[in-house]
Amino acid sequence: MLQFEDALSIVNEEIRRISYPNQPKNLYEPIDYLLSLKGKKVRPALTLLACNLYRKDITDSINPALAWEIFHNFTLMHDDVMDQADMRRGQPAVHKKWNENTAILSGDAMLILAYMYMARSPKKHLKTLLDLFSKTADEICAGQQYDMEFETRLFVSEEEYIQMIRLKTAVMLAACLQSGGILGGASFADQEKLYEFGIDLGIAFQIRDDFLDVYGDPNLFGKQIGGDILCNKKTFLLVQALNLAQEEKRDTLLFWLKTMDRSDEKIVAVKNIYADLGLKEIVEDSINAYYQKAMDALKAVSVPESRKTVLYGLVQNLMERES
Repeated sequence: MLQFEDALSIVNEEIRRISYPNQPKNLYEPIDYLLSLKGKKVRPALTLLACNLYRKDITDSINPALAWEIFHNFTLMHDDVMDQADMRRGQPAVHKKWNENTAILSGDAMLILAYMYMARSPKKHLKTLLDLFSKTADEICAGQQYDMEFETRLFVSEEEYIQMIRLKTAVMLAACLQSGGILGGASFADQEKLYEFGIDLGIAFQIRDDFLDVYGDPNLFGKQIGGDILCNKKTFLLVQALNLAQEEKRDTLLFWLKTMDRSDEKIVAVKNIYADLGLKEIVEDSINAYYQKAMDALKAVSVPESRKTVLYGLVQNLMERES
């Protein structure tokens, strides 16, 4: 069985082998720069591992796996422009190292490159994979739009927030797994279970990320604890707090949301409200619920349990991560 480290090694080697035209330099250098930055590369690894559930030779899944990784990084390049985020994976974001116009155009080129790699899929599965890829790309754009709209709304329901992260984060994990299953020869029923597994894993993953922004270890998290609080970002915790808080606590929370204060005092004040509402336990329960749903979907995939060991271990590591 392919191990996660093996899949990661294959992906990294294939990324290093991507060949770009020499000119125009400022169009292709940012692509190479972003793809070379250290990242988890979970998405392409999931494609390879899902294929390996059904067949030993995972060669056919390599180009589609690269397509997903290139597309993911395209979304990050454009997201950083929209969010005016200065750093990406500990290094200057493309729009900071070059400029915004370069980041927009290089991002467009990355999207085209992603389609070029997906188009190298085996002819037998080409239409199915391109349809899945296009559907997922459209959903991710919708998720980003919801995320931007939520920035200007005070109250967002839990259902709306879950739908947003399902579209923005979870559908790509799900599609990576399904595409690996397709290339491995999975039954339609197994493809659906792999997709379901990815959706619940993606939702749990994002809520865990929201959780770590408040309760993570600053030495392990890799960025400032409370960063989402300082910029009033709609997270699972803030959505819950706004819907659960009553009168005085809600007024206090609204006060901090309306102020442009970016001091530790704001972080402490909001965290105290979260503590009073028991949000730590509520969020941990939600993470565990989606994690269990993901595990149940993976268990329902009709291959021997011994072949799922790597995926079980990967899920466990993602749920226990501190960064």
